[in-house]
Amino acid sequence: MNEKDNPTQQFVLDVERSERNRFVEAIFCEGKNLEQISQIIQMMMEKGENVFGTRLEKEKAIELVKQFQGFEYHSLSRTFSLMQKPPPLLKGTLAILAAGTSDTPVAEEAHQLAKFYGVDVKCFYDVGVAGIHRLLKRLPEIEVCDVAIVVAGMEGALPTVLGGLVSMPIIACPTSVGYGLHLGGLTPLAAMLNSCAEGISVVNIDNGFGAACAALRILRK
Repeated sequence: MNEKDNPTQQFVLDVERSERNRFVEAIFCEGKNLEQISQIIQMMMEKGENVFGTRLEKEKAIELVKQFQGFEYHSLSRTFSLMQKPPPLLKGTLAILAAGTSDTPVAEEAHQLAKFYGVDVKCFYDVGVAGIHRLLKRLPEIEVCDVAIVVAGMEGALPTVLGGLVSMPIIACPTSVGYGLHLGGLTPLAAMLNSCAEGISVVNIDNGFGAACAALRILRK
């Protein structure tokens, strides 16, 4: 077998990333086989890094739990973490809102990454605009937080509604949850980009990971 036949020979870790921008290199597991994921984890552990991965299938997680002591898998978000040292705790609180139960996996991807980096997180799930009284009931708890991630599918209205009620930075994350002209998340993405609530930032469809990273950059300032 030559090097081209063995893709596990070609991984080059960005071990200086945490020094440049305070993020460790995350493992995007989709499209990687078990051997590749295992090797990357081992390489990161040897460098003394905490390890975080996304989009990991349950079947692979079962095998990785056997290989690595301290390996923790979160099935709803399909994320995993392996902690070798405690993260530095950040000042401030992150609110994560999910419009409906179907949006929760993306919200939980953001939640798990924020916890990985030592963020104090408060989750507010099932607070979509179809039952806006649920959002208004939780508003006193939400508005004392320092930054919010708002995850929504369907028409994607929740970030705009919240943006008209609170002053904190808002990161909107559309999901691929909806019918027909929802277009796999393009409809809420367009709605969030066209929001009339001032200053909302928008990440890509189903990108809870990216939303959490944006929140971390805000909290670290």
